[in-house]
Amino acid sequence: MAEKAKNIDEYIASFDIEIQKTLNELRNFIKTEVPEATEKISYGMPTFYLKGNLVHFAAFKDHYGFFPNPSGIDEFEEELNTYRSGKGTLRFPFNKRIPWDILKKVIQYRVAENLKKANDKISKTKNAAIRTGYADITGLVHDREQA
Repeated sequence: MAEKAKNIDEYIASFDIEIQKTLNELRNFIKTEVPEATEKISYGMPTFYLKGNLVHFAAFKDHYGFFPNPSGIDEFEEELNTYRSGKGTLRFPFNKRIPWDILKKVIQYRVAENLKKANDKISKTKNAAIRTGYADITGLVHDREQA
């Protein structure tokens, strides 16, 4: 397994060729679904980032791990029940097919969730600036006059 990989290429290269193949498939699948996401290593695993950590994936002794955050699993609990192995963990055994259709739904859900959180944070910042009178200083505009 990968020890302190600096990037996803190094992480994947540290495995046997068959494992590399599937890790690259996972990576490319996520890239296709979320081309605007950036890649990094987080918690020692390949991670896709979009306004926060989106999903992590990894290879272990006998399975691939996929970590979409507990909410990404809870949303599709019935479909993911056989793969769930922890609060935010999905396990796909090496000898079984990865359920790409379900992963696509989970990834899309996580994208929507991260974007909503980011937009909510921006709205809270704007509202706080307006309430405290910093809207004019920060250049934030509000519609108080139009209300």
